[in-house]
Amino acid sequence: MIDLTAKKKLNLDDFDLSSGDEMKGRSLWVDARIRYAKNKMASICLFVLILICIFSIFGNFFAAFSIEEIDWAVLGMTYEKGYPSLETGHYFGTDEMGRDLYARVVQGSRISLAVGFIGAIISTFVGTIYGAISGYIGGRVDGLMMRIVDILIAIPFMFVLILFLVVFGRSILMIFVGIALFSWLGMARVARGQTMTLKNKEFIEAARATGVSQFTIVIRHIVPNLLGIVIVYGSLMIPGFIMAESFISFLGLGVQEPNTSWGALISEGAGTMTYGTIWQLAFPLFFFTVTMFCFYFIGDGLRDAFDPKDR
Repeated sequence: MIDLTAKKKLNLDDFDLSSGDEMKGRSLWVDARIRYAKNKMASICLFVLILICIFSIFGNFFAAFSIEEIDWAVLGMTYEKGYPSLETGHYFGTDEMGRDLYARVVQGSRISLAVGFIGAIISTFVGTIYGAISGYIGGRVDGLMMRIVDILIAIPFMFVLILFLVVFGRSILMIFVGIALFSWLGMARVARGQTMTLKNKEFIEAARATGVSQFTIVIRHIVPNLLGIVIVYGSLMIPGFIMAESFISFLGLGVQEPNTSWGALISEGAGTMTYGTIWQLAFPLFFFTVTMFCFYFIGDGLRDAFDPKDR
């Protein structure tokens, strides 16, 4: 029987049960969001990254020139004619061909960020499913699937990407294809390792005992519990993809004219520094550097937010 005198011991008078208030626990995602918000540097970097993304999407609405339009008033004149100016409409100045650098930086930001985000989405989706299936099934199937990963991961990623661009043509599509073929390998290893620690948990045993199929267990029980580590690892992969695309474009094997990217703009700016047009290098390099810093700080913030040892 329940001892009614325990009411005094538990100090139940301190709780106003008549008000209808309920004590609610915080979910993992709410707790992670609160912990991330406490990281000031990561929060600032997230805000800055959002501004850069807004700039890349809506920046063209404020451009006075298109990416291909040549301003003949500055073409062939002294470099002072092409310096950044609000009066002429060239907010970031012009390049050596008289094209508006602001419009080209906007497009370069859009392409470079698209490569990073799309590459991370593809690698996260394919790698997580592949690694979860491999880790959950185990046995010979796991051994075969991971040996395939080991063979593919031993092939130099940059070499394959350059080979694709040379053989099939230099285009943004081939960059996406090259990234999609090999970018998921690291994520598959991470997902497989986490799945190995989850597949013998009580909730998985309960689902298995009720007759749930293996594929359903992987999709509905394993994968949702991998989202924390997957989000952290995926956020750290984005700057790597942007760096790879920028390196390829810097070599002249990436996006082709009239399209551009941060790597192509930096390459063009580096080649014209001797003429005193420092802005051609400064503006794309600024956006590239700030974005890299933001992604790395955001990744560190997410890692700290989802770290079980710190919860």
